[in-house]
Amino acid sequence: MNILTELKARFHSVLANLVDDPTELLAMIRPTQDARFGDYQANCAMPLGKRLGKPPRDIAAQIVAQLDLSDLCEAPEIAGPGFINLCLKNEWLAAGLHRAVGDERLAVHPVAAARTFVVDFSSPNVAKPMHVGHIRSTAIGDSLARTLRFLGHRVITDNHLGDWGTQFGMIIYGYKHFVDEAAYQTEPVAELGRLYKLVNQLVEYHTGKLLLPQLEAELTEREAAVEQQQVLPATGDKAADKKARKDLRGLKDKVAETAEKISSLRGKLAVVDGDPQLAAQAAAHPGIADAVLEETAKLHAGDVENRRLWEEFLPKCREEIQKVYDRIDVQFDFEYGESFYQDQLAKVVEDFETRSLAKESEGATCVFLDGFDAPMIIRKKDGAFLYATTDLATIQFRMRSWQPDAILYVVDHRQSEHFEKLFAAARLWGYHDVAFQHVSFGTVLGDDGRPFKTRSGDTVGLESLLDEAVERAYAVVAENDDAKRNGPELPEAERRNVANVIGHGAIKYADLSHNRTSDYVFSFDKMLALTGNTATYMQYSYARVNGIFGKGDVAVAALRDSGAKILLDEPAERALALALLRFSDALHEVSEDYRPNQLTNYLLDLTKTFFTFYETCPVLKAEPAATRDSRLLLCDLTARTIRQGLNLLGIHVVERM
Repeated sequence: MNILTELKARFHSVLANLVDDPTELLAMIRPTQDARFGDYQANCAMPLGKRLGKPPRDIAAQIVAQLDLSDLCEAPEIAGPGFINLCLKNEWLAAGLHRAVGDERLAVHPVAAARTFVVDFSSPNVAKPMHVGHIRSTAIGDSLARTLRFLGHRVITDNHLGDWGTQFGMIIYGYKHFVDEAAYQTEPVAELGRLYKLVNQLVEYHTGKLLLPQLEAELTEREAAVEQQQVLPATGDKAADKKARKDLRGLKDKVAETAEKISSLRGKLAVVDGDPQLAAQAAAHPGIADAVLEETAKLHAGDVENRRLWEEFLPKCREEIQKVYDRIDVQFDFEYGESFYQDQLAKVVEDFETRSLAKESEGATCVFLDGFDAPMIIRKKDGAFLYATTDLATIQFRMRSWQPDAILYVVDHRQSEHFEKLFAAARLWGYHDVAFQHVSFGTVLGDDGRPFKTRSGDTVGLESLLDEAVERAYAVVAENDDAKRNGPELPEAERRNVANVIGHGAIKYADLSHNRTSDYVFSFDKMLALTGNTATYMQYSYARVNGIFGKGDVAVAALRDSGAKILLDEPAERALALALLRFSDALHEVSEDYRPNQLTNYLLDLTKTFFTFYETCPVLKAEPAATRDSRLLLCDLTARTIRQGLNLLGIHVVERM
């Protein structure tokens, strides 16, 4: 039962008599922040009062008089300027919990109108190892897919692999010029990764050598602009002087930004210049950037040798990525990479041209879109296609194959403009009956507030991150187990399994517990803490609840079938009952704006509420037996809800820790 959905349905019939569209007013029915004001509060009387020209309290009284909530709530109360406070009946809460006891879905009903979602997430470039940045798209996308499926929607997950771009041109060039054959035969993926990194470093070196003088000239111009702005006298016009100060701050920010770029670039150049082998390789391959593009173009044109190498490299790279997916329990329904769409790109461009939706500009084929300064290029002057072309072909394929109602792209916020243009072009192309959504997210930061890197400045590999999380989790598990009053309880194999579950869960939960649009600072210490908003705390709470059953030798299955009544005589019992029945509310909040942190917030609140209940209400020693059984059922429902909630986040539990 979704409490909010039920309450909104009851209010809808009343509000529809007052306004044509009550949607915004229904959104003002929310859980209360303070239990003294009931369980839910409707704040719609205030805006209605302004709209109808009547006192909000009178409007609230009119709404209450027409509401039919007698089976659900105690008599509504009108408070303050017109708040409508609602308190759910204890018998209604108990009945909802009884339904949950015998229901695998915990009384979370599937949606009445199921939709078809395509969720596009993870999408790594297969020529490179997955890094810390991939955890966000992978964890968020997987959690959204699990949650939408649980709610009854049809969900199709598609891993749009980067298996065709310039990165393969780099690897092919590297293989032809720098390969260590012995290393390739022993550890092919590691050697291919080394080749990619080397070629990319040399490309950046030569590009940087050309860019540095431009940046230095730009810095000089911006510094001069700052000096010029600083000597301007005050005009006495407050608005004009305020604007001048703002302009000066903007100029100083640009100076700092350019200086930072120069410093970073000089550092990269120094690495190559200071290494005799790298310097020699750079000197021997001055045209490497163009050569890489040539190798890429040959691959796309069907060159026999490059195609053979691509077909040899691709499975090896893909196997390496699969190891990571297996570790973190992520699966996809389909994996249509960029290469899958290559034979469709020319037809996409032809269709845009035939419909006069694209035109030539400086030799390139462009789609000009309202509201954008620059067009979206779908074919370059040299005939090459772009990501935009592939993404349009992907939309066409998905619409023909699956007829989705919505397509979600779980991609970082830096791609926002690309997706805005893509969606606008797709609408121009005729796709009006599908909702496109860029589910954007922020950056994983280090302690210095910058993107999380290794000490050497490299991007942190995801597999090494998982390894460290598991090792740190093992230390926590071993320390806690060794400290138990009667001595350690977990065999070594179980310790290792628990550490795997906790370590992998910690990485995912740390990401999902943040508002996805925000950056967050990566911290092993915080994510493995046994208290607070962490997976470890949730998993520990689940294990503790199960420990109650073990300590009391409780047969849980028999308890569920016993017909025992749930009693809500104590405030802590009632608070836990309400928290348990809000599970459905939390899942619908996740689905409304695609934010898994709504679920992590719920699980944290539920767990805190449970421990308040446990401290206040004895369970195993409760008398009479009816009270004991009732509280055991509340414990069971809590454990099942934590387990189900974590499962929807892609996180496992263990029976003991």
